[in-house]
Amino acid sequence: VQLQASGGGLVQAGGSLRLSCVASGRTFNSYAMGWIRQAPGKEREFVAAITWSGRSTYYADSVKGRFTISRDNAKNTVYLQMNNLKPEDTADYYCAAAYSGSVYTDRSQYAYWGQGTQVTVSS
Repeated sequence: VQLQASGGGLVQAGGSLRLSCVASGRTFNSYAMGWIRQAPGKEREFVAAITWSGRSTYYADSVKGRFTISRDNAKNTVYLQMNNLKPEDTADYYCAAAYSGSVYTDRSQYAYWGQGTQVTVSS
């Protein structure tokens, strides 16, 4: 599966952005989907994940209550709604696909990755 992320940009602290990730291929709804981010000089870190059905979601503690992951299998798209953004959310955000049953909070479990989309939050 090929993944194409978009929606990043520059926003002030407290603002919102919605990231989108479109997948190619006919097996999108076979995969759990996740968002992983990498800040400058830091390792990649798990942000959020959603199961293939959309029934279960997972979040890093740092984004709980502010970010919402969702998916539309008819459109082969996963979203990350980011509200109340903070400067520490500044990073490149990657969407990724994992096989069902993986440990979705573990970034090493993701088999397919898209290119990053940059999010910059100014204070």
